[in-house]
Amino acid sequence: MNQPLPEWEWLRAIAETEVAQTIKALPAQIRQEANAIPILFETVPSPDLVADGLEPDVLGLFVGGDHNTELDDPLPPQIILYLENLWLMISDEGGGEAEYRFEVRTTLLHELGHYLGLDEEDLTDRGLE
Repeated sequence: MNQPLPEWEWLRAIAETEVAQTIKALPAQIRQEANAIPILFETVPSPDLVADGLEPDVLGLFVGGDHNTELDDPLPPQIILYLENLWLMISDEGGGEAEYRFEVRTTLLHELGHYLGLDEEDLTDRGLE
């Protein structure tokens, strides 16, 4: 049961609030790391990223080197959250604002985990798949 796509401003405002609350709740050392990485909000992946193999319905993306290797990577580390994809995923399951907030938080923590050097298995073990 797909719900209509909310206005971008609403999606972004909710995501910004959830990101800030999530980072604030992290332990001090991890919070410091999280505050050091830019978190960007986009609607969906660009056509160029999709052409390069990124799934068009991806929820988030970490790019750049992790906090241990970022000096060796030519791309600065950043996290991108794809807000329309997040909304569409939860609305396909009949969700609303609470589920959207949950998925923003989970996706942020997943991508932050990559920045901290965790792989997919580590993230799955932590319930952040």
